[in-house]
Amino acid sequence: MSPVLAGVLQLLALMVALALVYRPLGDYMARVYSSDRHLRVEKWIYKAIGADPNTQMRWSAYLRGVLAFSAVSVLFLYLLQRVQGSLPGSLGFASIDPDQAFNTAASFVANTNWQSYYGEQAMGHVVQTGGLAVQNFVSAAVGIAVAVALVRGFARSRTGELGNFWADLVRGTVRILVPVSVVAAVLLVACGAIQNFSGIHGVGQFLGGSQQWNGGAVASQEAIKELGTNGGGYFNANSAHPFENPNGLSNLLEIFLILVIPFSLTRAFGRMVGNVRQGYAILGTMALIWVGFTALMMWTEFAGNGPAFEAAGGAMEGKETRFGIGGSSIFAVATTLTSTGAVNSFHSSYTGFGGGITMLGMQLGEIAPGGVGSGLYGMLVMAVIAVFIAGLMVGRTPEYLGKKIGTREIKFAACYILVTPALVLGFTAAAMALDTPGDSMTNAGAHGFSEILYAYTSGANNNGSAFAGLNADTQWFNTTIGIAMLLGRFLPMVFVLALAGSLAEQRPVPATSGTLRTEKPLFAGLLVGTILIITGLTYFPALALGPLAEGLAS
Repeated sequence: MSPVLAGVLQLLALMVALALVYRPLGDYMARVYSSDRHLRVEKWIYKAIGADPNTQMRWSAYLRGVLAFSAVSVLFLYLLQRVQGSLPGSLGFASIDPDQAFNTAASFVANTNWQSYYGEQAMGHVVQTGGLAVQNFVSAAVGIAVAVALVRGFARSRTGELGNFWADLVRGTVRILVPVSVVAAVLLVACGAIQNFSGIHGVGQFLGGSQQWNGGAVASQEAIKELGTNGGGYFNANSAHPFENPNGLSNLLEIFLILVIPFSLTRAFGRMVGNVRQGYAILGTMALIWVGFTALMMWTEFAGNGPAFEAAGGAMEGKETRFGIGGSSIFAVATTLTSTGAVNSFHSSYTGFGGGITMLGMQLGEIAPGGVGSGLYGMLVMAVIAVFIAGLMVGRTPEYLGKKIGTREIKFAACYILVTPALVLGFTAAAMALDTPGDSMTNAGAHGFSEILYAYTSGANNNGSAFAGLNADTQWFNTTIGIAMLLGRFLPMVFVLALAGSLAEQRPVPATSGTLRTEKPLFAGLLVGTILIITGLTYFPALALGPLAEGLAS
């Protein structure tokens, strides 16, 4: 079988698997967030944290819950790392330095999982399982909760109430993320991923030196790492490591886990607003961009000139032979079009255009299908922008899902789409203007610029993947990327929840013959065009200096 055919068959198998679970999982998630019933274990949690799950919150109260919970999480994870050297199960590792502890705490709470350390050489069992793995669950649940609050803003009328943050947080964790992760972890163990609490042990002599590995609860963390679109690996090599991702079957399973909740949330959205065709329109938009990016990536990596490309069957540099170009390309697009950041290959070693595709996927806002929750609310904000543009074209007040998109709503949407580019381009410009950050670049010219642009794109968009040539374990990068991750995660949530509150207060507007049919393919096409144009106008100059210049020169 040719490598190209193998890649295409993997893509088709993945699409079939996602299609099979789309309706049942989407319907189940809609029931989870629409139910008034509380499970017994959930009642215990509410009692422990002192929350009343039946109290309805306006957007400001909902936001305070999100920020308060996240602030406490950052503090807890920071302190846990700072005292690691005194904890049992630390495997002899010292406590983490302040700048790196801040960066890691911000990273995992913001659902970014950017890692400027070697996981197997820095974090013991307690920090890995009691700190990082826990945040993989709750940070993902926070993202879904904010998306559900925005959906309620569209579904409700003449009220500013968006539900209860604590109930949404607990339900998302207990009823969705934990059960699916348990099943996924068992499957990963069956595929060959490790799951233990062993210490550091030697595994043999290689080239005159010794090799050592430490064990860990890898399969369980790998499951929620992908399912929650987190991305932080137990080992530095991330999903390229055979202990995390042993073979082609586990690789396909991990890609499936990355995509299954973001895609299925569009079904939950359609059910909750009472029109599943609206969900299909959002799904179609996401799927079109994802398939297009995947096809373009595979073409770029397979179509190489020269003896090395021909002998290897394509651009194999930086890719694992057990996955090949097809499996690596599908994984790379899935992880950068979502806020996952997990990698099974080195994105820095991709072709110039291939590296640009991974970067552009993040710069779209990671909305195709995006992270758990963040992909849906990002796409809905883009839908608001698209109907506003359509309204300008025909001279009609724009409406979406029966809600008028007025001055207030469009201001919130505009602020949302401006935050991340301002962070990415501002920090990139500062890093390139100063001398010290440039010392971390191992490559000069266009590729070196791409390393820094990629780092801030990944951080501000809460992705977490990296161009491996950049040494980001410095005070400058740990601090500035940490700030970018926190602002890139929580500032957009402010505008999303404010938009949700504004929409929930409106009276529903009846559809007329002049109402834009947002469930039709025409609107999906308009939405795709809006996304590409906004991203192109924002990032094209920076991309021209980096991956485009490198690709044209090769």
